[in-house]
Amino acid sequence: MTAKVFIDGEVGTTGLQIRARLERRADVELLSLPETTRKDPGARAEMLNAADLAILCLPDAAAREAVAMIENPDLRVIDASTAHRSDAEWVYGLPEWDAEQTRRIAAAKRVSNPGCYALASVVLIHPLIAAGLLPADAPITINAVSGYSGGGRKLIERFENSHAAGHIAAPFRVYGLGLTHKHVPEIQVRGGLAVRPLLVPSVGRFRQGMIVQIPLHLAALPGPPRAAELHAALAAHYRGRRFVTVAALEETGAMDHLDPEGLNGTNEVRLHVFANQAEGHAVLVALLDNLGKGASGQAVQNMNLMLGYPETAGLEPPPPLA
Repeated sequence: MTAKVFIDGEVGTTGLQIRARLERRADVELLSLPETTRKDPGARAEMLNAADLAILCLPDAAAREAVAMIENPDLRVIDASTAHRSDAEWVYGLPEWDAEQTRRIAAAKRVSNPGCYALASVVLIHPLIAAGLLPADAPITINAVSGYSGGGRKLIERFENSHAAGHIAAPFRVYGLGLTHKHVPEIQVRGGLAVRPLLVPSVGRFRQGMIVQIPLHLAALPGPPRAAELHAALAAHYRGRRFVTVAALEETGAMDHLDPEGLNGTNEVRLHVFANQAEGHAVLVALLDNLGKGASGQAVQNMNLMLGYPETAGLEPPPPLA
C-alpha cells in the first residue's frame, strides 16, 4: 500500500526533516504545494482533504486552522505544534508512554506529536510516578539545554549568520526566564504531575542535540528510594522498546561527561540515572536529538503506526539537508 502524505508546513525545520525521511520511501507518496500557493487556504484545504495522512508542522493558530479545514472523514492527522498536546481528545504521540499507547496511536485519527523538552521529561517522570517512586505532587525542576535548531528558522539564522539582526555570538544562554515555557502544561499533563513543574531551558552554540536533567533529593521522596530502584523502574518500563533505552548503572557511573550531540541523526532517546547514594542525590538524564525523537523522527514513528507500517521504517539517519 502506498499512502498519500501531506506535510503542511514542509519548509520549516521539522517539516524539512520529515520530508527528508519520507522522500526516500516507496510506501509513501508525498503531496506538496508549489511556493506560490503554499499559504493559500483553498489550496491547503484541497491538499489536506486529498491525503490519507497529514502532518502539521505549523504555528499553533495555523494548526488549528488546518484542522478546521478538514472535511475528509478518513483523513488522519499528526500535529507537531503545541496546539493539541494537552487535549484529551487527541492521542499523545509517544508510543513508549505505556504498554497500550502503541495500539492507541495505531487506531487514532488525531495524534499530537510531543515537544522535545516535554518528551524527554515525560519519559523520565511518568514511569516513576506509575511505579509509586515519585509522588505526583513532587516539586520537580527540569534543567535542559538544546541545540539552536529547536528555535526554528529565525533562531538558526541568528546563530549562523553574523550579519543577521540580533545575531547571537554567545556560546550558551538561558531563556524562558518568565517561567512560562509552552512545554510545561504538556509535561504536567502527560507526565502525571499534580504540581506544575519548573522548566529552565537553555540553548547552546550547536545546531541540534539535547540534554534534559531532573535533579532529585532522594531523602525528600517517600521511602526514600535508592537510585537503583529508580533505574530498575525505568528499565522495566522500557524493556523491549526500540527507541527508548536505559543505560546500565555501571555504564553511567563510569562517565565523566555527556555530549548533547551524542545521538544526533537518530530517533533514539537514552536515559541515565546519575547518583551519589551517600549524599542522597540523583539526577535523571535524557539524551536525544531535538529534531529526531524530539520532532521529525517521532512524527515518522507515529505515521508508521497509524498507516500500519513497521514502526522502525524510515528511521535510519536522514541524509544531510542541502
